[in-house]
This record gives sequence, C-alpha cells and structure tokens, in this order.
Amino acid sequence: MPTPATAHVSAPQPMPAAAPTHLEHDHDASTRERVRDLVLQRGPIEAARLADLLDLTPAGVRRHLGALEASGQIAVQAPPASAHRGRGRPPKRYVAALAAHDARPDASSDLAADLLRYLTVVAGPDALDRFADQREAELERRYAPIVEAAGHDVDARTRALAAALTDDGYAASSRPLPSLLALQLCQGHCPVQQVAAQFPQLCEAETRAFARLLGTHVQRLATIASGHHACTTHVPATTAPPAVLPHVPDAPGRTVSSRRPPDPVREGTA
Repeated sequence: MPTPATAHVSAPQPMPAAAPTHLEHDHDASTRERVRDLVLQRGPIEAARLADLLDLTPAGVRRHLGALEASGQIAVQAPPASAHRGRGRPPKRYVAALAAHDARPDASSDLAADLLRYLTVVAGPDALDRFADQREAELERRYAPIVEAAGHDVDARTRALAAALTDDGYAASSRPLPSLLALQLCQGHCPVQQVAAQFPQLCEAETRAFARLLGTHVQRLATIASGHHACTTHVPATTAPPAVLPHVPDAPGRTVSSRRPPDPVREGTA
C-alpha cells in the first residue's frame, strides 16, 4: 500500500512586536521631561536618587538619562579628585547642559539686551545701576510676603524662597550643608540668562535681594549666565546682620547683601 503523505506543519511564527502607540510615546516623553526637570532642579544628582523620587526602576531612569544625554540636554558631572581614592568607580552625577537652559538667544532676549545697551548710551552707566536697583526692589516686593510667612528660621525662609522661585520658572531648591552649618539655594534655570550674561548687574541685584529677604549674608558661588549648570548661592544657617562689601561682577565666593551704610568693624573683618 502506498504510504500516505505526511503533512508538514510549520512551526508557529513569532508575532511581530506591536509598534508603540501614541499614548505610549506621550507617556515616554512625559516621563523623560520629568527626569530632565529634576536634573535641572536638583543636579548634580545620581540615577538611583532620580529613580526614588520618580518611583521608577533604575534601568528605566538610565534609559531616559541616556536619551537626554545623547540629545545634549544633560551631562555627566566630572567627579572630584577625591572620589577616585576609594574602590570602584563613583556613581555618575547628572547636571543640566546648555540645551536644557534654552541657551540659544530668542528675540525677546535680544530686544531686552538692546534696550539696556541703548539705556546705557543715552543715559550713562548710572542708569543701568538704577535699573538694577529697581529690579532688586521689585524682587523684594514680590517675594517678601512669602518669605515672611515662613517665620524667622533661615532654613524655612530659604525653602519658601526656593518654592516661590520655582513657581516663577527658576527650578530652585534649597539644600542643607550640615558640615558647614549652611544652606545652598540652587536655581536650575534662569529665564534672563542671556541678558544677565551681558549685564551681570542683574545677577548682583538678585543676590542683594536674596540677602535682604533672608536677613543674612549670602555668597553667590556660580551663575548660569557665566556658564555653570546652575546658579548657586551660599546661605549661612544662622542669621547675621548684613554688611556691605564691594560688588565684583560674577566673582565667585563674594559676600553680597543689602546696601546699608558700611559698618567699619565688619568691613575690616569680612
């Protein structure tokens, strides 16, 4: 008898992976924006800390960090020399790159800078100083009610100021420095960075306003306008009467405060 033909049954083919839906794309983009915003606000920051804050897996956070780094929005901060003394490699710490600060000048930044240059030409350099003084007073008026509501504690006042600055687009945070009995007020974004890069009087006015609002000496350590990843201000945790010191444009480590008459004793010891 003829042998019946054997039917050949092909093995089931794997189903092609479904293409990501628009919803998944939107969710991915939203999560990436949250990662970027936290790096902007809290950098330098490690992937593990970001995962904790966002309730994500470390692998998921690292995927977003890789994409943000590839697009030039964030960068890995170089570790300090002391970090190489221990065993193993120190964890990567991420900071905002220039692209995250919208570093390209826009039309409004160009116009503002042109207006300030014109003001200096037609009214002299003193007019620019008076404009900076007016901005200082406006900052004080805007934030004084919020800071005063926080009470007399410098830590609470600094946190209140950071929250108010964040509401205004500065991505600010307050960080304790227990070993120095001090705080750091960090601003991860500066809406006027392009203009401030050309007119550092704006940074000085802001720093003086912070000193008066917090009621203590402050030291501006770094600014986005000068190329750093954040504006960083050192705030002593104990209140001290402000003293007047010379203003040097964008000089890291200088103490800045209100424009009260100089105290010869403090001037000699500052």
